[in-house]
Amino acid sequence: MRNKEETIVAASSTLVRAARRSKHLTQARLAELTGIDQASVSHHERGRDAAYSTVDRLLAGAGHRLYAAPTRRDDAASSAEAIREYLRARDTDRALRALLQLNDNLIAEHGLVRGILGLTEPEPTGDHMWDAAIAALVAWRLNQENIPLPGWVNNPDRALTEPVVFRVDPADPAPERDDVPNEFAERGVLAWADTFASV
Repeated sequence: MRNKEETIVAASSTLVRAARRSKHLTQARLAELTGIDQASVSHHERGRDAAYSTVDRLLAGAGHRLYAAPTRRDDAASSAEAIREYLRARDTDRALRALLQLNDNLIAEHGLVRGILGLTEPEPTGDHMWDAAIAALVAWRLNQENIPLPGWVNNPDRALTEPVVFRVDPADPAPERDDVPNEFAERGVLAWADTFASV
């Protein structure tokens, strides 16, 4: 379990890495733009520095701004990072729990704060189906409150070309089309809406 400081460092490193990559910048180029040496940029992206001034400068160098939101809930980018680690460890049960936690985080917030939880583009998890599922979940929950969608959720890389049943357990039956939220179906992820019902 992470302590508060470790969580802040992990979230800020994910945010900076996502901002840099969204502008297709190398660490060296971001270092040039910010006046921070490349080793420090790399050091920060590996979760070793959470100084506000450093995060602010790195985000500004990538053309982004740092805003605070009144929430302690993890956003889509942080959740995707956890999912990626669980998938690398071949622990799909914990990956699913992280996805369900993202769902609960989105449902618990409303308006602007819900939108902020989906704003930062997550890094790929290494599994195209999970990447599509994360985009679908964010789109679904933001659409429920008519919140504008961030561009990344409609990126073609966040959709499957052929529909796939979202199964963590091989015994899971395939859902009927009416049982799948539109945002999931549009991205080729056939997931039961009931999977995301709060318990």
